[in-house]
Amino acid sequence: MDFGDILKKWEQGQGRTSEQTEFAQQKQRENSSKSNPASSMETWLDGHEVYDKDADTQKEKIPGEKRRRLLNMPPDDIIDIHGFTSENALLALDRFFNNAKSNDYKKLRIIHGKGNHSQGDSILKNTVRKFIEQCGFAGESGFEKAVNGGSGATWVLLK
Repeated sequence: MDFGDILKKWEQGQGRTSEQTEFAQQKQRENSSKSNPASSMETWLDGHEVYDKDADTQKEKIPGEKRRRLLNMPPDDIIDIHGFTSENALLALDRFFNNAKSNDYKKLRIIHGKGNHSQGDSILKNTVRKFIEQCGFAGESGFEKAVNGGSGATWVLLK
């Protein structure tokens, strides 16, 4: 017997009005949605405006052959931000991406290092990730192949 069954029995024994019973049933429905995290998240998202960059990217998916060609082509431009502070890296990335967009580049490489000398996770790697997520014309991205720097370098396709 779960709480809902107990509540129903209690309501029947209390001689409630139909309005009170309806209110209790509404509360039960709300509580049952709270027990399911997915529906709670959906309820919250329905009530708040949330911009989903990934959903927009899904709409603009690059067709298979063109995507493969872009992924395998060398980058149009490369920036090396080793040793930069986060603030200087963000400024440099902003200039780099604006220049790339104005020159109609398709693919970029950012060399940020692996963070071997950082305490904890790589600071510049995280800075680059955040910048790419917030940049309106940065599309798909990922780490380079090992010969091109592996996790110490990121490629980005521009929209």
